[in-house]
Amino acid sequence: MVTKKKKWAKPLMLLGSAAVMSLMLNTGVFAKEIKTQPPSYQTVTEIEDWGAVITKVIVDLGKPVPVNSVTNETFNVHVERYDSRLANPFLQEGNRKVKNAYVSDKHGNPAKKMGKYAVLEMEISPSLSLSSAINYDWAGTGFNDWTDNKYTITQQKNIITNAGSISGLVVDTFTGGVRELVDEFTTGTATYDNVTLSYADYSPAKDNAKNPLVIWLHGAGEGGTDPTMAIAGNKAANFASEEIQAYFDGAYVLAPQTPGFWMEGFTGFGDGTSKYQKALMALIDDYVSQNKDIDPSRIYIGGDSNGGYMTMLMVRDYPEYFAAAFPTCEALKDTLITDEEIQKMKNLPIWFITAKTDMVVNPDQYTVPTYNRLIEAGAKDVHLSLFENVIDTSGLYKNSDGTPYEYNGHWSWIYVYNNEVTNTLNGKTTTLMEWLAKQSL
Repeated sequence: MVTKKKKWAKPLMLLGSAAVMSLMLNTGVFAKEIKTQPPSYQTVTEIEDWGAVITKVIVDLGKPVPVNSVTNETFNVHVERYDSRLANPFLQEGNRKVKNAYVSDKHGNPAKKMGKYAVLEMEISPSLSLSSAINYDWAGTGFNDWTDNKYTITQQKNIITNAGSISGLVVDTFTGGVRELVDEFTTGTATYDNVTLSYADYSPAKDNAKNPLVIWLHGAGEGGTDPTMAIAGNKAANFASEEIQAYFDGAYVLAPQTPGFWMEGFTGFGDGTSKYQKALMALIDDYVSQNKDIDPSRIYIGGDSNGGYMTMLMVRDYPEYFAAAFPTCEALKDTLITDEEIQKMKNLPIWFITAKTDMVVNPDQYTVPTYNRLIEAGAKDVHLSLFENVIDTSGLYKNSDGTPYEYNGHWSWIYVYNNEVTNTLNGKTTTLMEWLAKQSL
């Protein structure tokens, strides 16, 4: 028996060695290391309810790799954020959590067998500033603007391919980025009587039919000279989304931008006038005349806060031009609206949106009394959505006690962009966009 054991001992040892060797080769311990082209990365920016965030990086690995060769632990992602407008441009730095990783094509689409790129999807939330693609310069310009985000993506685990292993990648060469929906807009400028406005605009597919025009006027934080901020500072770019466009069978979207604030009046800030109003009306007129397939009987105007103020001025002074309006947390004080102006506005379909927790523009001094006066004047198609507060409705973001994340009460525009403003009209629950799309002069 002892001799028999000795007879089998060597083969068993050899068999064990072979298994270990095979395991080492498969796990890359002894796999041949292969060289790649210099790696680089791109960013993907999406506009969330709280603004523009970088949700993904797409890493060019330099060599094709199998679909199962990249995991959440393959790379560490570090970011440094800067705002060049500031005396000290550095904002913050830190590691971002990778919540999903996969091999892809160059556009970020998951690969079927092999791919030369790796997508790293990262954690985002309203309270996670490391993910933000913009910064609000509250102490200086008072505006949001794009930040400079420098990523360093460091390989932590080998990537095993049939040709060998890829290891030690340090990726810090930025080759560009994609801004979802924002990139579907074009931009321009227009000058009228020495007042220059910039704008972002979206054009629907040509369909040999007349299309409505949705005009959105940005809030105070989105002024300046980069009109992409007028649609990316918060979720205004969503007017170009498939979901909202479907209500209109394709609509033009025009987002004018003021270099300052719509509320800059001739005698003071928010005095019931605006030094940009005539230029804005001229821009709208020109835009309509240059796009022959815009239906002039279906021009809708809305805006939030500072832009809601300008929306109110426009419907007050041009009530027969617009088919409907949707001022949101609007900042035109009710005491600045005369009874004669209420009479002029009462026949225009208007849907007001605000929240009770708005501490910036108190609805009891702005929206609510104006709405009540319009109803008392006999308005037939004027509505008010007065939300209790502004909370996350996606279910993705919660407080520590499990309740929905609560936003600043001034941010009632979130409900507008997500088309979560509803009312019972003619016995049917109707969304804001459904209502808007049916309005015509």
